[in-house]
Amino acid sequence: MSFVLNQKRKTLLPVLLLLFAMVSIQSGASLAKSLFPTIGALGVTALRLFLATIILFIIFKPWRKKLRGHSLKHLLIYGISLGSMNSLFYLSLERIPLGVAVALEFTGPLAVAMFSSRRAIDFVWILMVIVGLGFLLPIRNSINSLDPVGVVYALAAGICWAMYIIFGQRAGAGYGSATVALGSFISTLIFFPVGLLTVGIAPLFDLSILPIALAVAILSTAFPYTLEMFALTRMPAKTFGTLMSLEPAMGAFMGMIFLNEHLTLTQWFALFCIIGASIGSTSTMKTKSETVEIN
Repeated sequence: MSFVLNQKRKTLLPVLLLLFAMVSIQSGASLAKSLFPTIGALGVTALRLFLATIILFIIFKPWRKKLRGHSLKHLLIYGISLGSMNSLFYLSLERIPLGVAVALEFTGPLAVAMFSSRRAIDFVWILMVIVGLGFLLPIRNSINSLDPVGVVYALAAGICWAMYIIFGQRAGAGYGSATVALGSFISTLIFFPVGLLTVGIAPLFDLSILPIALAVAILSTAFPYTLEMFALTRMPAKTFGTLMSLEPAMGAFMGMIFLNEHLTLTQWFALFCIIGASIGSTSTMKTKSETVEIN
């Protein structure tokens, strides 16, 4: 009896930690949105990257790694993708609800997963995504239609997320766990000056907003990455991917709780079409290995 209970705890613990990681990321996004009226999306991006880089450097100590020519190109693209993804996602949050932005952005990694296969079942998941996007995108003029600029920002963030996955894997082959810290450093070198020029030195370094910005960096980066890495070593890759499919719904719930954002029934239907496609794609995916590496 005690053996069964211990096995259940071992199985349940990584699942709970992964759910906590998703709550942390979306809570961080909600908190970031509260800073938009003060320093804007680009200012929040600059502060998050700057503070997150410091935290990641302390955790992963990337200065121990030697930069190599071939891997350096992949690392640079990975870093640019990381910063672009964050900037575009925050720009979308200025215009559309959190849950919708996450769902639209999620089409990037979903596309990477689906188009890596050519089986007939994958067309079912592609069709579900198309249906979901058809209900989400502001194709028709209506009172509930989304800001088209915000939609474009979120979809562009999804493209950057796809590049982040592809080039993160390639850079990770050379730099391992230090990849995210090095990539964050590259992003900071590019996007911190952009935020600084857009917002100005005084507003960006206002002591009254630094605690919130630090909380965003921790909730969106350091804390969830740590939990995800712990969970990944204790669950199959397919289970991890399926659970991560809940991210858009988690974003919608966090938006309701912290930002008073409410979706229409049509938007909820679209959201669950995209989530269903992601779960289906992950569940039917043929993998060479059951291990996943976060770089």
